[in-house]
Amino acid sequence: MKKSFFYSCWLLALMLLGISSSVFSSNHETKRVLIVVSSHGLNNGQEQPGFEFDELSKAYFEFVNAGIAVDIASPKGGSVEADKYNPEESYNKRFLEDNEAMIKLNNSLPIADITSDEYEGIFIVGGKGAMFDFHNNKALQSSIADIYQSGGVVAAVCHGPAALVNVTLDNGDYLVDGKAVNGFTNTEEKLFGKKWAAQFEFMLENRLQERGGKFESSPMMLSHVAIDGRLITGQNPTSTVDTARAMIKAMGAKPGPLEDYQDDKTLGLVADILKNADSGVKKYRANESEYKTELIGMYGYYNLMVAETDESIQQSLTLMKLAQEKMKHPQLGLAIAQAHQKLNNVEQAKLVLKQMVKLHPDLEEAKAMLESL
Repeated sequence: MKKSFFYSCWLLALMLLGISSSVFSSNHETKRVLIVVSSHGLNNGQEQPGFEFDELSKAYFEFVNAGIAVDIASPKGGSVEADKYNPEESYNKRFLEDNEAMIKLNNSLPIADITSDEYEGIFIVGGKGAMFDFHNNKALQSSIADIYQSGGVVAAVCHGPAALVNVTLDNGDYLVDGKAVNGFTNTEEKLFGKKWAAQFEFMLENRLQERGGKFESSPMMLSHVAIDGRLITGQNPTSTVDTARAMIKAMGAKPGPLEDYQDDKTLGLVADILKNADSGVKKYRANESEYKTELIGMYGYYNLMVAETDESIQQSLTLMKLAQEKMKHPQLGLAIAQAHQKLNNVEQAKLVLKQMVKLHPDLEEAKAMLESL
């Protein structure tokens, strides 16, 4: 408020002095983005899935930091409910403490009331609620098509691309037809979408391909952004910042300084380890406090579930062993033993299990597995 007051007084003084404020207009032309979140959520995602608060907060501040004005809309408008999230994460805490941001979120604009030509871009936030109230919303489809066909940028992340699957252009083509796209993959859905996936009308990866999209992806939960001109899609929550920054550039604006979020940085390290284990592990050991060790272990644990090659199993093992040095978690220990077994390192699996039984005498799973080897 104070900043706005002094800025207004300054412009008034310039006008009184006969100095045209148009000299400064090129520096103060504000681009505007519409962020869209799902209206589907109930009871923090327990009764019905909603949107991902992490994705909203990260994207919002990327736009704000770039000097871009932001409005927030939803299919129904008004108050919207996110899935369960950690309010202590720096980006979420910042959003929750930002009065302007919270007013916009708690009074989201009904998508049917949106005037598309007021926006240079539209950013669709994910969360599994998107699979329920985006793909069949005609007003949302119209807004996306209008913004795109007016030269604006369309971006979506995680399950957000569900909003794109039924968008058609004036020539009758699907928006995604022939374009590089991505979104939450079938593999990610298999691992992390079990609660709601049975209620989906479609699998996002499949439907984007059915609409002619050239689907591309990275290993599960690692950042991947597909850029095809003014259509920008991100694979998962980890891709949020990269997707927003790509959108900002496509709008002809300059992103602000890159926020150093620990979760994104950790999964970036995981990507490094998957590419080159030795250099990735060395990078971790040089600055262990900068990373979320439990996230490294969790990634290895879930990656083992879908690993189909010895190389992938070994990558999972490397990640789990690295995290287990600090975590000492019994379930992670069991998974490490299972990885050794899958690689036919039976003696190493036995050694791990014996250590587990010694540390956790009541861990029946470890005893049973040891007896079976």
